[in-house]
Amino acid sequence: SILCVQHKTPNNTGTRTSGNLPASRLRAIWHHVDSTDQRIYYDDKTMTLDSFKHRTRLLGDLGKNNCTLELTEVKNHDNGPFCFRIELVRREDNKPTKDKFSFYEECISLNMLTVPTVPTLTHSKTAHKGRSFTITCTVAHTCPSRAPKITWNLENPQVTVHHKDIRYGNWEVQSILTIIPEEEDDHREITCSAQFNGGRNSSQTMTLYVKRAVTYNHIIIPTVVVIGTAVAFGLICVLMARKYKQCISELQNQEGRTKCWDRV
Repeated sequence: SILCVQHKTPNNTGTRTSGNLPASRLRAIWHHVDSTDQRIYYDDKTMTLDSFKHRTRLLGDLGKNNCTLELTEVKNHDNGPFCFRIELVRREDNKPTKDKFSFYEECISLNMLTVPTVPTLTHSKTAHKGRSFTITCTVAHTCPSRAPKITWNLENPQVTVHHKDIRYGNWEVQSILTIIPEEEDDHREITCSAQFNGGRNSSQTMTLYVKRAVTYNHIIIPTVVVIGTAVAFGLICVLMARKYKQCISELQNQEGRTKCWDRV
């Protein structure tokens, strides 16, 4: 429901004066291509078309050759074409002079979207347990002064927001979410929602896949058990062999036969 018509005026504003003029000496007019009297924006609201009154305001700085216009509550018939006109005013009484110029060669036509833009989610395919993971939600919009609000279906999410001019009257806002997933977050659905000025909403959902941390317990534990068992069995065998040798030695000794036999 918000549209910003971005426009740059040529240097010297197209008038007969030379050099850049301060914004106080310039007056902006946005009008329909059919007539300069069909004004959709003018300082004097009484001279603006009734259907556009209180719906337009100038965002750009005329002194910097910027005549960007904001249009709110956009309707189907607001498609234009619209043209920009500049006029020079006198210092003394702030009245318009004969220095006026319309930029008919750069009039603006608008394409209307019936549904709001759907967010785009970008992220790695798999998240790792205990490691930082980022998800970027990008939403395109048409006016930097009324950028959509981005929210996540998480409690107290850690986010960073960036705004970018992608030119030709389009902007985008990015919300970068950073999380540290745990094992219970596997297959969790994460939703990014965009709330546009005027009450329209759109959203995009992704499923989070969490990869468990790599461990070798399934290899180490059985190996330790096998080695421990082998060592214990070896010690038993060594002890039995020593006892056997001792018994043989005693049998060979006539005096120890009875004692050895008793032991057996």
